[in-house]
Amino acid sequence: MNIFESILLGLIQGITEWLPVSSSGHLALAQHFFSIEASIAFDIILHLGTLLAVVAYYRKDILSLARGILARDAKSIRLAFLILLTAIPTAIIGLSLRDFFESMFASPLSVALALAITGIFLVIASRHKSGNAKPGTRSALLIGIAQGIAVAPGISRSGSTIGTALLLGIEKEEAARFSFLAGVIPILGAAMLEGRHAIGADVELLPVIAGFLSAAVAGYLSIGLLIRLLKESRLQWFGYYCLALSALIFGATAMI
Repeated sequence: MNIFESILLGLIQGITEWLPVSSSGHLALAQHFFSIEASIAFDIILHLGTLLAVVAYYRKDILSLARGILARDAKSIRLAFLILLTAIPTAIIGLSLRDFFESMFASPLSVALALAITGIFLVIASRHKSGNAKPGTRSALLIGIAQGIAVAPGISRSGSTIGTALLLGIEKEEAARFSFLAGVIPILGAAMLEGRHAIGADVELLPVIAGFLSAAVAGYLSIGLLIRLLKESRLQWFGYYCLALSALIFGATAMI
């Protein structure tokens, strides 16, 4: 893999990880149509780059949460519990259906279908009247289920979790914040799980650094963009994009 390819994949990962359009789906399509082969080690590096982005963006919230837990603050402990709670259904679904989800990466049509589902869901969620509810046990479990289903390429993790939160009446910015914080554990868990297969892998340092940095920077900027568009009630834009991309893939595949 050359520098250009690593930066391209890093940008795709960074932009689509936090925007509700499915990073896994976009990476699968990019690798299929541009014939780019990315190692497991490189894929992990890209995910760590976007993880750095969310940690940097929500650094004040994360530090405040850590301090609150150490100080035995009830609100902080409750939030940490809810974040951990989302990881349970996510892990159960992700691990039990892992082989099926991985098989989808080799099928552009499967990714296109998943993108269409994401698009429809985002349009529906965007039309739901915004509420002022806070995340609770029930909503954490439902968001965790949505997050587990989003392991499938084409199903957006941020889109499914934020959309689910909105349908449950959670306020827009709170929905995004909880979604992003809840995503930290699955990303770390997936990196550790896949990291076993990457031990001893031969990787070129420069492309890895370029991919990591491009994913981190693009990820940070995409979080800010999503928050702004959520405030402006424009979540449906991403839904229309997913539907258009899905149609394009179906059309392109039919022509081959």
